[in-house]
Amino acid sequence: MSAPPAPDAGPISTAAATAPTPTPPRAPDLALERSAERTAKAAARGGGHPVRLRALDGLRLLAALMVAAYHYGGRDGEIAQAWGSSPRAQFPTLSSTFAYGCLGVQIFFVISGFVICMSGWGRPLRSFFASRVSRLYPAYWVAIILVTAVFALPWVTYKAVSPSDALVNLTMLQQPLGVDRVLGVCWTLWAELRFYALFALFVVLPGATRHRVVLFCAVWTLGSAFAEAANLPLLDVVLMPEYSSYFIGGMGIYLLHRFGHDALSWGIIGISFLIGQHYAIRELWHPANIDAFSYRSAVGIIGVVAFGYVAVTLIALGKLNWANWRWLTVAGALTYPFYLVHEHLGWVVVWVLHQKLGIPSYGTFALTVLVMLGLAWLLYRFVEQKLTPVIKRSLTTVRL
Repeated sequence: MSAPPAPDAGPISTAAATAPTPTPPRAPDLALERSAERTAKAAARGGGHPVRLRALDGLRLLAALMVAAYHYGGRDGEIAQAWGSSPRAQFPTLSSTFAYGCLGVQIFFVISGFVICMSGWGRPLRSFFASRVSRLYPAYWVAIILVTAVFALPWVTYKAVSPSDALVNLTMLQQPLGVDRVLGVCWTLWAELRFYALFALFVVLPGATRHRVVLFCAVWTLGSAFAEAANLPLLDVVLMPEYSSYFIGGMGIYLLHRFGHDALSWGIIGISFLIGQHYAIRELWHPANIDAFSYRSAVGIIGVVAFGYVAVTLIALGKLNWANWRWLTVAGALTYPFYLVHEHLGWVVVWVLHQKLGIPSYGTFALTVLVMLGLAWLLYRFVEQKLTPVIKRSLTTVRL
C-alpha cells in the first residue's frame, strides 16, 4: 500500500515502416500499447508535466480513517471494554454510519491493485520483491513489538499473545500457520501478500505488458469463480475469490490510466465491481435484527464499494488532478503505519482518555485518531525513512 511512483515513459517510435519485410507477430500489439500509452499520459498531464497522483494518497488516508471509525464506534467487542459500554451508546447517531467503515478495506484492495500494477510495471522481479519487502516490514515489525509490549503492561487488561506466537507474527505468516494474531488488521496483509505473489509470478516475472495484464485479470477472475464452485480449500487460499475482484478492478483501472479508454479495461472494471459488490453483500449484510450490533443496508454497502471504484477511476483519468496539495503526500505516507497501530493501541488510548480522564466520547474519538496519526508519523519518520532504503538496497544488490 505504498505511494505509487510515476510510471516510466519508454521511447515511442512514430516512424512508418519503409521496407516490405514481414512484421513480427507481436509488433502490432506493442505499437498499440505505445500509442495508447502516449495518448493516456498526455491526457493525464497538466501542461505536459507528469502529475503525482496525490489524490490517491488522500483516498488511502480516507479509507484508513473509515476503518478506524469502524473499529472505534461501528462494532462491538474489545472496544466496548475500552469505552465502558457499547459504542452504540457512545455514538447513538453515528454508530450505524461508522459500521460501514469496514468497507475501507475493499477500497484499500482496489487502490492496491492500481498501485502494484503501476509500481511493478517495467521492474525486474528482484526490484519488485525488494520494494514490497522494504515497504511492508519495517513499520510492521515495530507495530508488532509495540502492541506486544503495551499489552504486557500489568495495568492493561487486554491479553497479549504468547512470546512464541509474537515471534511468528514477525513473519506476517501467522494467519496461514494458525497462530494468534498480534494485530487484528493483519488478515488484510495476508491477502496483500498473496496478491503480490500472483502478480509477481504471472506479470512481473515474464514482463508486464497490456496483453499480459488483461490475460492475468481474465484468468484470475475465471479461476476465482471455479474456486468458489469447487469449494476446495487450496484454491480458496491461493485465488482468494472473496477479495480477488477488488485487486483485479484496481489493475483494470490502471490499464485505463496507462493506455486510455478501451472496452477491455472498462470490461475488467465493470465485471470486477459486479462480483465485488456480491462478496461485500455476502460478508457484511444481514437482515435487520435487534440483537445485532449494527445493520448495513444492501444499498449502502453497494454504494460504498461503488464509491471506491469511482474515486480510483476518477483519479486514474486525471479528473482529480486539481487535488494536488503537498500535504496529501504526507497523508499517504502515514496511512500504512496508522492502519497498523490504530486498532489495538487505540483501545488503550480510548480507555485512558474516556474512562480515566473523563473526556467525552466524541472528544476521545477525535483525540485518539490524532494520537494514532502522531504515532504513525513517528513510525514513518524514524522507522520507515531510516530502514526502508537500507532494506531495499540490501535486497536489490544481494547475490542470488
